[in-house]
Amino acid sequence: MASFIIEGGHRLAGEIHPQGAKNEVLQIICATLLTSEEITVNNIPDILDVKNLIQLMADMGVIVKKKGTGSYSFKAEKPDVKYLESDEFLEKCSGLRGSVMLVGPLIARLGKVTISKPGGDKIGRRRLDTHFIGIQKLGAEFYHDDKRGVYIIFADKLTGTYMLLD
Repeated sequence: MASFIIEGGHRLAGEIHPQGAKNEVLQIICATLLTSEEITVNNIPDILDVKNLIQLMADMGVIVKKKGTGSYSFKAEKPDVKYLESDEFLEKCSGLRGSVMLVGPLIARLGKVTISKPGGDKIGRRRLDTHFIGIQKLGAEFYHDDKRGVYIIFADKLTGTYMLLD
């Protein structure tokens, strides 16, 4: 079995070139939440799920600028914590399958996130437990609020660990 070993403690810098695929770019856009610096992402496909995520980022207080065809910059200087707990945010998340990708960066940056069960297309097997197990192994705790139908996820500190993603 092949494996990846990820060692922390090293500063990352440079550029990556996304393929322009929806499932790749959703993760990259969400990762811009990890820093307050301006990040430019190129080769963004012009499709509805991606447009919805970009709008959601702007609604969250991220400064989003269209730089050209398929090119946007994102500056998540001060994400709007109150908006992140609003019914509007939760409703938008429930209509976007890729919103689960917001969990990791928001936990790492803010220590807490409230998110509804992601919706979106219903094609194929789309497990959420793999995402949740991964975040739990890093040290986050989950609580399901049955009344509101949301997950509340929090962590004082995330810690790297060994994990097998199946």
